[in-house]
Amino acid sequence: MSILCGLPILESVYCLACARWVWLKCLYTAGRESENWGLATAEEFEPIPHYCRLILSVYEDDLRNPMFPPPGGYGIDPDWVVLRKDYEETLGRVPPYIVYLDHDHSDIVLVVRGLKMAKESDFLVMLDNKLGQTKFDGGYVHNGLMKAAEWLFDTECEFLRELVLKNPKYTLTFIGHSLGSGVVALLTLVALQNRSKLGIVERKRIRCYATAPARCMSLNLAVRYADVINSIVLQDDFLPRTATSLSDLFRSLFCLPCVLCVTCLKDTCTLEERMFTDPRRLYAPGRLYHIVERKPFRIGRLPPVVRTAVPVDGRFEHVVLSCHATTDHAIVWIERESQKALNIMMERDRMMDVPAKQRMERKESLVREHSLEHEAALRKAVALDVPHAFSTSPYGTFTLIETEEAENSGKSSGGSPSAPLNHRSESLDDFVERLFHVDEAGNIMVKKS
Repeated sequence: MSILCGLPILESVYCLACARWVWLKCLYTAGRESENWGLATAEEFEPIPHYCRLILSVYEDDLRNPMFPPPGGYGIDPDWVVLRKDYEETLGRVPPYIVYLDHDHSDIVLVVRGLKMAKESDFLVMLDNKLGQTKFDGGYVHNGLMKAAEWLFDTECEFLRELVLKNPKYTLTFIGHSLGSGVVALLTLVALQNRSKLGIVERKRIRCYATAPARCMSLNLAVRYADVINSIVLQDDFLPRTATSLSDLFRSLFCLPCVLCVTCLKDTCTLEERMFTDPRRLYAPGRLYHIVERKPFRIGRLPPVVRTAVPVDGRFEHVVLSCHATTDHAIVWIERESQKALNIMMERDRMMDVPAKQRMERKESLVREHSLEHEAALRKAVALDVPHAFSTSPYGTFTLIETEEAENSGKSSGGSPSAPLNHRSESLDDFVERLFHVDEAGNIMVKKS
C-alpha cells in the first residue's frame, strides 16, 4: 500500500504506535497506576517491614552469626525458628523455607524465600505453566506454583496443625518473596479450603503477605481472596506486571527486537477491558500495597508513599521500561523502603499526638473500611463482567462484625462500586476534623477537650 500510494502509511502508523508505547513505558511511570488509590496507614502497614526481614533471614545459614543483616538486625529470636528446610530437604519442589513462632506478635509464620538464579529447580517451577492449564475454585492458577503449594501443604500440614493447637490464639501467616510469594499465595488458597486439617475454624486467622508477587491467579480469585492475601510492590517492579508466559519470555531473549515489536503492537491494539475479561489471564493476588518513591523528571528517590486498594481494572497491566525494574524487585530494597515509609507514617502520627482511644477507633474503622472496599471490588468485578466473579461472598477477614452482618450490609448498600472508597475518605476527614483545627496562621492545632 505504501509503495502504490507513494506515502509510507504503514510505516507512519507503526512509528506512531511505537512513540505512544515508549511514552507509556518510559515517561508514564508506574507511580501513576496507583495515583487514585487510598493512602495506607501505619496500623495496617506496620508488620510488612518485619516480614521483609523474616524473608531476608531465610538466606542466612546461621542466624546467631548473620553475615548480611539489615540495619538494626533481623529483629527475631533464633530460638523461635522451629523448622528450617533447604533445597536438599525440599527436593527442589519449593525454595527453602522456615517456620517462625513469633511469640511477640502471637503469630505462626511460614516464610518462603525467592528464586535462586543458579538453581535449575526454581526455574522449572516458574516455567511450568501454560495459559489456562490449571483450574482452582472457579478460577485459574499458575500450574507450577500450585504444585509447589500443594506439596508444601501436604508436607507441613501436620506440623502446622500441632503449632496451631498448642497456640490456639495465634494467627497463621504465610509470607514469601518473588517465586516464594507465588507459592505462599496459592498455599493460602489451599489452606483456606482445608482449614479443618489445620485445626482452624475462623478464616480470619489465616493471612498472607506476598512481596514482589508473581502473577499466579485469575482476576476473580485475586479479588475474591483480597481479604486474606496482601501483595507488596515497590514502584517499577517487573514481576507483578509480567503477563507474558515466563517460558516465552526466557526464550525471547534470543530475539529481543522481535519481542519489543510484538509487545508494542499488542499493547497498542488490545483494550484493557478485553484483557481482564480473559478468564485465563493471571494477576498479582489480593489487596495491593504500592510503594512509590520516584516521579518523572525528578532525580533521586523521594520519601516513599504507600498507596493501597483492591483494584479490578488497572491492576499492574503494563511492564514499565525503567532502569529500576529489576532493583525494585530485590527484597533488600523492599525492606529498606518499606521501613522508611513506616517511619514516616509513625512520625506523622507522633506529631499529630493522636490519643490512644482515637487510635483504637481508627483501627476499628480501618478494619470495617477494608471489608467494605473488598465488597465494592467484588461488585465491580461483577459489573465489569469479569468471568466467574460473584459479589455475594462469605469472606470477611478484615471485619470485626459477624460474617452475616457484613454480607447484609454489602447487599443493602445499593450504591456504586466506588461508594466504600468515598466512605473511607469521608471517615478519615471526619476523624481529623474531630481532633484538630486550623488557627488563623494556618497551623494545625490539636483540639483541647
